Amino acid sequence: MADSNVTSLFRSTAAHSPSMAALARESDGTGPVDFCIPCNPYFPTPAMFDEMAARLREIITYYPSSADTITAELCNLLQLPPQCVAMGNGSTELITWIDHLMVRESLAIPVPTFGRWTDQPMETGKRVDMFPLQESNGFALDLTQYAEFIRKRNTKVAVICNPNNPDGGFIHKQALVQFMDSMADLDLIVIDESFLEFADAEVEPSVVQEAMIRPNVVVLRSLGKNFGLHGIRFGYLVANPALAGRIRSMLPKWNLNAFAEHVVFILKEHGAEYAQSLQQVRRDRLDMASHLSALPGLTVYPSQGNFLFVRLPVGAEGTVVRDRMLTEHRILVRECGNKIGSSSRFLRLVVRPQTDVRRLVSGLEQVLYGTRRGAAVPELSTGTNYSSGTAAVDRLVGATNGAGMQNLAAQALGTGTSGAPTPMPVPAAAQVPPPPQPQPVPMQVPSPQQPQPQPQFQPMVAAAQVQQMPMTGMADHQSNGVGMPMQLPQQAPQQMPPPQQPYGVPAPAPAPMPPQGPTPTGVPARNGLTAAQVRGATSPNGMQNLAPAPATGWPNAQSWPNAAGMGQAG
Repeated sequence: MADSNVTSLFRSTAAHSPSMAALARESDGTGPVDFCIPCNPYFPTPAMFDEMAARLREIITYYPSSADTITAELCNLLQLPPQCVAMGNGSTELITWIDHLMVRESLAIPVPTFGRWTDQPMETGKRVDMFPLQESNGFALDLTQYAEFIRKRNTKVAVICNPNNPDGGFIHKQALVQFMDSMADLDLIVIDESFLEFADAEVEPSVVQEAMIRPNVVVLRSLGKNFGLHGIRFGYLVANPALAGRIRSMLPKWNLNAFAEHVVFILKEHGAEYAQSLQQVRRDRLDMASHLSALPGLTVYPSQGNFLFVRLPVGAEGTVVRDRMLTEHRILVRECGNKIGSSSRFLRLVVRPQTDVRRLVSGLEQVLYGTRRGAAVPELSTGTNYSSGTAAVDRLVGATNGAGMQNLAAQALGTGTSGAPTPMPVPAAAQVPPPPQPQPVPMQVPSPQQPQPQPQFQPMVAAAQVQQMPMTGMADHQSNGVGMPMQLPQQAPQQMPPPQQPYGVPAPAPAPMPPQGPTPTGVPARNGLTAAQVRGATSPNGMQNLAPAPATGWPNAQSWPNAAGMGQAG
């Protein structure tokens, strides 16, 4: 696989990694070891794949049944009422319809997160209020601060991904229910549980039962990720009958393909194998985190998904690591520089079997340290413009902040000769005082009888941790940890003579004053963060001594786990 081909593939897919099919076409026809796409590696079983292969001609020749027929079978399996469920051609189709039908003007979402939750409403002209998760807190979501953020901006729709992608952060069920109750006046609350089947921090972590009896809650669930079948494209949502029916009425009659139908109808025979696959992924997650944390300078964040979010050692640039892992070791990793709220210093690594993990760790050792452990790869050389997602973030700056500065994200990645990031100017719009907003509705504190404390973040680091260097980013200067910029001290401007205007060239127009009226569609709420500001929200200080989550709450291997995580006879 030639370096130039890798460069070309990643340049043409700024919003994501290239597909496995594209990578296979650029090689000998076989793709690399995949640590990028978050897929269950143990399901379907080899016997299930053989059975599907034997029926391939029948499956792809004929029309599938209607979506109602396939949904009814899935609901029978999960013991959910069909009137509360809508199945889609992947969760992305459902996100699209949620945006079109239920997001009136604004949506709040913690970042970094799954990109469609920011990109989809932006594409339809909605205001997206991005709540930055702080690296100094391990990207953990504080629901009280998030609720205050929503109230101050008068946001109409709130989204929470649980576990979150890419960091794997987890919110306990009781805390989520309290959040939903405190936000009962919003147009909509979406709880995206696409990766919840891999969580083991709680026996019954899902809120699907609570969603069905609330007027404004939708729970999104994935099937492709859990079942290891991304290519089939199927997922579902759960809500009260009115909300679910509104989505279901807009979906095409044959929006689900025949492969999806075939899988749904054979799942009842393979509940035990599915439960065992989830159990194995959870064991592998702990083992993989342990091996990665032994690499000097590599920080591993706690995760309840089937992936791990890692910060590379100081001096290592994610796109260099990604390209070298692919070209030198045939291993595909997800570099997260184009995720809003992240940077190119972070990778998301999918949990895989131990044999593959040993290959990953060996490749990272050679790429990061060479023959001398502790000597990280150099920073990205100048002139390489396909990396770190700067073009994608610059597009978001232009789309979400009319008073923003172009190439802000590129400046965020700029370094001086010392290798330290270059401080960036603050847009004037970020210093406009906010208009009066409604007082936030306080969330209820969990009762002493049923406490649900959020675990303190303690990332895993190696004993031979290399010295950390401070990272300077815009959000470090502006954010106070809750997503609200702080006012910077005013400095006396330096007196400089005005530049002489060339003859025949019109003088530039004065910069427009920031708008004083209501925030227009597609522009962050006043004192909100632009995409580039959110993307730079990092902290120079990490934590220590991660304690792995206990391996509890696995489904019984002899039963089928339903949508709420409980064992059901299958």
